[in-house]
Amino acid sequence: MAASDRMVLGPLVGSIDQGTSSTRFLVFNAKTAELLSHHQVEIQQKFPKEGWVEQDPKEILKSVHECVERTCEKLQQLNIDITNIKAIGVSNQRETTVVWDKTTGEPLYNAIVWLDLRTQSTVERLLKRIPGKNKAFFKFRTGLPLSTYFSAVKLRWLLDNVEEIRQAVDDGRAMFGTIDSWLIWSLTGGKNGGVHCTDVTNASRTMLFNIHSLEWDPELCQFFDIPMEILPKVRSSSEIYGLMKICPSLKSGALTGVPISGCLGDQSAALVGQMCFQDGQAKNTYGTGCFLLCNTGQKCVFSEHGLLTTIAYKLGRDKPVCYALEGSVAIAGAVVRWLRDNLGIVKTSQEVEKLAAEVGTSYGCYFVPAFSGLYAPYWEPSARGIICGLTQFTNKNHIAFAALEAVCFQTREILDAINKDCGIPLNQLQVDGGMTNNKVLMQLQSDILCIPVVKPSMPETTALGAAMAAGAAEGVGIWSLNPGDLTAVTCERFEPQINPEESEYRYARWKKAVLKSMGWETSEAPSNGDTSIFCSLPLGFFIMSSMIMLIGAKYVSGTGK
Repeated sequence: MAASDRMVLGPLVGSIDQGTSSTRFLVFNAKTAELLSHHQVEIQQKFPKEGWVEQDPKEILKSVHECVERTCEKLQQLNIDITNIKAIGVSNQRETTVVWDKTTGEPLYNAIVWLDLRTQSTVERLLKRIPGKNKAFFKFRTGLPLSTYFSAVKLRWLLDNVEEIRQAVDDGRAMFGTIDSWLIWSLTGGKNGGVHCTDVTNASRTMLFNIHSLEWDPELCQFFDIPMEILPKVRSSSEIYGLMKICPSLKSGALTGVPISGCLGDQSAALVGQMCFQDGQAKNTYGTGCFLLCNTGQKCVFSEHGLLTTIAYKLGRDKPVCYALEGSVAIAGAVVRWLRDNLGIVKTSQEVEKLAAEVGTSYGCYFVPAFSGLYAPYWEPSARGIICGLTQFTNKNHIAFAALEAVCFQTREILDAINKDCGIPLNQLQVDGGMTNNKVLMQLQSDILCIPVVKPSMPETTALGAAMAAGAAEGVGIWSLNPGDLTAVTCERFEPQINPEESEYRYARWKKAVLKSMGWETSEAPSNGDTSIFCSLPLGFFIMSSMIMLIGAKYVSGTGK
């Protein structure tokens, strides 16, 4: 790039993309949407017990500071003036729950990640208070079923089980938030005047938010017994929330004074980044999980086929709210990480594509990665992961192929549900997310859906969506969201290459495997008592009496010699 070109870059927008597996900071040109530079840091996930998934909020915050500083250094090396960064947007993993002390700025417990299953007993206890134990009882108020997935039950568990949090609530020191709230509060000053807020998209994933009135719902808070004073203020997805403040302890302050003016849950951010602003437009994001959102406009559509109703975005305080139908899959990219970290059959995630490509088939092997139960369209927490159809011929290549195929089958289930709810089948699927770099996966997806799959050449649509919201905010005004002003996107297209009959056959076999994964787990704790056969009294008497008779018989026979 010539020096003269660098002088006319114009206004830039930064985007914090805080996901389940990594944090990134990316900088875009507000006029062209060109990605100029970025930095990424992987985030550690902790699994202290089976089904538990946690992260350290301080590690997450530190990773954000590191990504911001390193990206700014890279821009300066490119001779790009970082004072041209006029706004910052935030996109984040949703539902993940943090409680912290507002007087010290310290988290009071690890963040409970959206995948976490520890709250199943909490869900079942709450269900007993609902007529008919109906999981969908709050659906028309929240758009969500009662599930371990959402923040309210995670917060309820923390209040029930962590004394330090209960004490902080009693003392008026506790603050609750999803990751966006924790980051915005910390980045705008923390204990020294940080802004405690969230946006409508993140609030709509808590089960405490009324998606019609766009307010915290007192009755829902009463049902979950959540004190409303610990909740963040709900704002639109595009407005100035506060200004970046220097962080002396982390030697971070390159963007001090820059407004944070965009905030979207990661899946809503991807919908905006894919420019799905029209009713019926949909996108599928392949990250740790897999999330298919279909824009339903200003109309709140409720699914009859296991999908969620969620807030898509509200791009300004005075702008209308738009809704979406969502199909959520818990395990997508996470299955590749599992093959790498748990089974050790690959050293890098990229090797999975190579292994799968070498065989081009699962050879009848089917993988249901229900590590955290099944999400849409089943909402079945009792399911667990299974691999079936194994033979002596099966090897790691077939398992790698089956893992990729599982991601595609799960997407097919969601797409079928969206088509039924909307009544108009999608004729192509727009995709994004880290897994879309896997060409074997993208071709498989097209084959299994029997429709084209369209991938933008710039795949960072989640970060782009947050940047667009930040740049378009009132008081910033450097990014136009008018349809005629949006930059045309070049795409890579994958067309189906197998006949529909074969696709249907493989999908039917997958559905059979799904049924076998269900009902595997219960929330009932195993007995802590003696599990020997003697814990059954009648059986114990029978065995003891039989032993006595046998000893007696031997004694009698011995004396008779």
